[in-house]
Amino acid sequence: MLKGKVYLLQTCNTCKRILKQVKIFGDFDVRDVKKYPLTTEEIDDLAQKAGGYERIFNKQSQKYRQLGLKDKVLSEADYRKLLSEEYTFLKRPVFLIDDKIFIGNSNSTVDLLTKYLVSNK
Repeated sequence: MLKGKVYLLQTCNTCKRILKQVKIFGDFDVRDVKKYPLTTEEIDDLAQKAGGYERIFNKQSQKYRQLGLKDKVLSEADYRKLLSEEYTFLKRPVFLIDDKIFIGNSNSTVDLLTKYLVSNK
């Protein structure tokens, strides 16, 4: 059984549903990013694995709209700063398995995650 990490919100029904769906294929250390916020080093590591800070940034966050960020041009440094200040800016869930990263809750991401887990069990 594969081992990995998952970063999510325990109160998020979508995150819980996805975790329940894939838990049969792997063993995951679950981290609630609200209770245990990511360190700057962890954010840097996720961004490096994902190919940039924007790739792990949640543009669907209510805070994103409240702050009017959708009307601004943000740099990678801006995304990094925002991610380190507010847990809701992390696109969730984030699964880390081996050297792979799976970010967000889109059907295509969940399908890729499931296929990876099934093919490596």
